[in-house]
Amino acid sequence: MIELGVNIDHVATLRQARLTYEPDPVWAAVEAHLGGADGITVHLREDRRHIQDHDVRKLRDLTQIKLNLEMAATDEMVRIACEVRPEMAMLVPEGRHEVTTEGGLDVLAQEARLRDVVSRLADAGIVVSVFIDAEIAQVEAAARIGARVCEIHTGPYAHAFHAAGRDAESAAVLAEIEKLRTAGEAVRALNMRFNAGHALNFYNVQPIARLPAVRELHIGHAIVSRAVFSGLRESVREMKRLMREAAARGA
Repeated sequence: MIELGVNIDHVATLRQARLTYEPDPVWAAVEAHLGGADGITVHLREDRRHIQDHDVRKLRDLTQIKLNLEMAATDEMVRIACEVRPEMAMLVPEGRHEVTTEGGLDVLAQEARLRDVVSRLADAGIVVSVFIDAEIAQVEAAARIGARVCEIHTGPYAHAFHAAGRDAESAAVLAEIEKLRTAGEAVRALNMRFNAGHALNFYNVQPIARLPAVRELHIGHAIVSRAVFSGLRESVREMKRLMREAAARGA
C-alpha cells in the first residue's frame, strides 16, 4: 500500500524566521502522524536554515513513525546520521544558494565516494535512499553503490503540470509521467524500492500515486501550506486520501 512521508522542514522555517521556539517541529510530527503520515522527513542542511541538530535528535527520540533524514553526502552529515540512526537516510545534492533542492544527485559522477558513504550508513543499520532524476543511468549507478531506495525527482513533472494549466493529459505532462514510469520500472527491476517526491501537491499528486509499484511519496511544502488554513492533521489526512484513492484506481 502506498505510503506518505511528510516533510516538516517548513514548520522549522517559520520558527527560524523569529529565532524562537515555536512552532515546534516535534509537535508537527505528532500532528502529521495523527493525520495518517507513515513517516517524517527532515533535511538537516549545512547552513541549518530550518531544521536544527536538536530537532533531529528530539524527533528520533519522540517520533513513533519512521524518520527519514535528508542529507548531503558529507562527513559531518554521515557522522550525525550514524549517531542518530534514523530509519532512512536520503542522500541529496545541496547548494547554499538554492531555495530548495534543484535536481537529482549525480550518482554516476561520484560512485566511489558515494559507495563509501552508503556503506558507512548501512553499517549503522540505516536504509539508504538516493534522490535522483528519472534517468536509467542514474538508477543503475544507485544500484551499484548499494542504495536500497531510489526516490525519483518529480519536479520536472510538477512544473510541466503547472505550465500546462493542470492538464494531466497534456503531451508534456504525459511525457514526464512516462519518464517516471520507466525509471520506476528500472528501480524495481534492480531490486530497489521506488519512492518519488518533490513539488507534489494536492492537484498533481494522483497521477504519480497511480504509478506501478511506487512505494512512498515524500511531500512537504504543499502540506504545510494547506495546514495554514486547515490545520496540519487535516492537511495530511486529505493528501493521504488522494494518494490512496489514486493508487487503488491504478492497481
